[in-house]
Amino acid sequence: MITSKDNARLKRVRALQRKKERDATGLFVCEGEDLCNAALAAGIEPVDLLVAGENVEPALLAGVSTLPHPSRVIGVFRRSDLLHGARDTCLALWQLADPGNVGTLVRTADAFGAAVALGEGCADPLSQKALRASAGSIFRVPLVTWDELPGTRVALVAHGGRPLAELALVRPLTFLLGSERDGLPDEIVAQSHEATIVLPGAAESLNVAAAGAIALYELTRRG
Repeated sequence: MITSKDNARLKRVRALQRKKERDATGLFVCEGEDLCNAALAAGIEPVDLLVAGENVEPALLAGVSTLPHPSRVIGVFRRSDLLHGARDTCLALWQLADPGNVGTLVRTADAFGAAVALGEGCADPLSQKALRASAGSIFRVPLVTWDELPGTRVALVAHGGRPLAELALVRPLTFLLGSERDGLPDEIVAQSHEATIVLPGAAESLNVAAAGAIALYELTRRG
């Protein structure tokens, strides 16, 4: 039973809240039974598993938690154990700095059987906010490199592209999504087919996570 806040296992959990430490060690932390159970269901074994009242004092585990209501389980996992391998559909993200959007798009990719590629300037998918937004999908969705993007590239742009509903969509295919403020760089758009989701309402544009979901649904709807 861990009874000291200076315990090395607790120190590691605290350190892994920093991206620099996650990058250096290849480890990351999941808080909560749902996330940890999702990892176990995917066949991913933890490097360490801390359970309040079983192997650590509850107050000490609460002290390293980042949640408003601390969970009773915190797991440490290896990034190298996450799913690898390309799929015939991919969401390629560019400069999505909001970890909530990144995690939500990982969850969306999971729902439609797609992979996710993280380009320049994207939030860390293994941060706590991104992990929570992914709702466990991080353990079921392959994260591929930008060099592994499959098939035809379709750049989703807020305005000026061909209506998505009119564009031929055939797998293998990659949807490219940029930041809500700046969109995709011109050089990336120039190498892709441009598509716009037509909005009949008053909103200027969609949240990027909503746009990704609509694009994958449109592809799936066509069979």
